[in-house]
Amino acid sequence: MSAHLEGIKKKMEQLRIESEDAIGKNEELTAKVKTLEQENLAKEQEITSLTHRNGLLEKEVESLEGQSKTAKSEADEHSHHSTQNEALQRRLQILEDEAEEADKNLRETNEKLRQTDIKAGHFERKVQALEHERDNWEKKYDELAEKHKAIQKEFADFQAEIGAL
Repeated sequence: MSAHLEGIKKKMEQLRIESEDAIGKNEELTAKVKTLEQENLAKEQEITSLTHRNGLLEKEVESLEGQSKTAKSEADEHSHHSTQNEALQRRLQILEDEAEEADKNLRETNEKLRQTDIKAGHFERKVQALEHERDNWEKKYDELAEKHKAIQKEFADFQAEIGAL
């Protein structure tokens, strides 16, 4: 009988340890999920910021292209005036350089936006996986808690039987 009692005690101790491990793992995974959610939020804010910047750069490119066209037509109209023509050509070159720079910035911003989108997707998948793992740990914890409760009841019944003897 005492060997049986000793076995129950060992089993209860083992279940208690497993329960504590499950609780610790659950807390660790919950902390990871919070961290990943915060990172994901930061990435989403960066995406919003880059999208806004992208829109501004596109408008700037359109404006610069319009200015470039205007400068070209002005240069064509005033081609008979060499000094004015040279000034307009310089202005046109500056505007074209600015347009190229704005276009380069736009491409870089689009690339950053794409990379951020990819990272956000990755973090979302990671969060989902961790949430799934957390749910599994919670389920396992609940199962262990039920087993622990059943063993405690069995132990109490056993003690009652021994007490009755």
